Amino acid sequence: MTYLTSEQNKQFIGNGKENAKGESLETFLNNYDPSKYQSPCNTVDTLVFTYIEENGHKKLNRLLLIKRANHPSIGMWALPGGFVDFKENLKDAAIRELREETGISDIDAIQVKSYGRYDRDPRTRIITTAFVTLIKEGEQSPNAADDASDAGWFEIHTKELSDNVTRLTLTCEEKEEVIAADIKHEDYEVAGLMATNYSTVEKIGLAADHGEIILETYNMIKDAVY
Repeated sequence: MTYLTSEQNKQFIGNGKENAKGESLETFLNNYDPSKYQSPCNTVDTLVFTYIEENGHKKLNRLLLIKRANHPSIGMWALPGGFVDFKENLKDAAIRELREETGISDIDAIQVKSYGRYDRDPRTRIITTAFVTLIKEGEQSPNAADDASDAGWFEIHTKELSDNVTRLTLTCEEKEEVIAADIKHEDYEVAGLMATNYSTVEKIGLAADHGEIILETYNMIKDAVY
């Protein structure tokens, strides 16, 4: 039994020839053993920013975070997210996990990027794909459930500590929570293309590499929203 149906497999026939072992695509797929190679697990995380209207422009206001109810990083604040089901598209998984953990629904999201440092999670090799969405301030109220013991809206503050270190501070007045991370950011060039590498120097109250994900996404969209 192959992963996809026979009808779905037709798009992968190529030129229709057999491979060096004399296998057709159908035979190759029936013989294929996906457990032959150790594969990473895939998760999704969603950044839900609120905005307010000022003089006809949207201004970023707060970010939704959940408090983890289980290991790893139990009791720490994180982006809502979780594991992708075996036959589930990434965006569908992101929206599902957001709904399951916070009750936030009826939203769309766009993909930001993937984060895959091998040591970002102690359970196994986990690659996460981040998504982002904007909703109007006060439009929805989160209710923690599933793997989240709490949920809240956090104001975002950044302060440059040096030429390449930014302190990200997230505050939630309703829950009297203040969490922070010092994030190092280094620009680099590849064949004329510019990019920035983010890495955590120190953190308080934030799970895993979520400070890096938050700061990078915030920097990407803040100027586009204002």
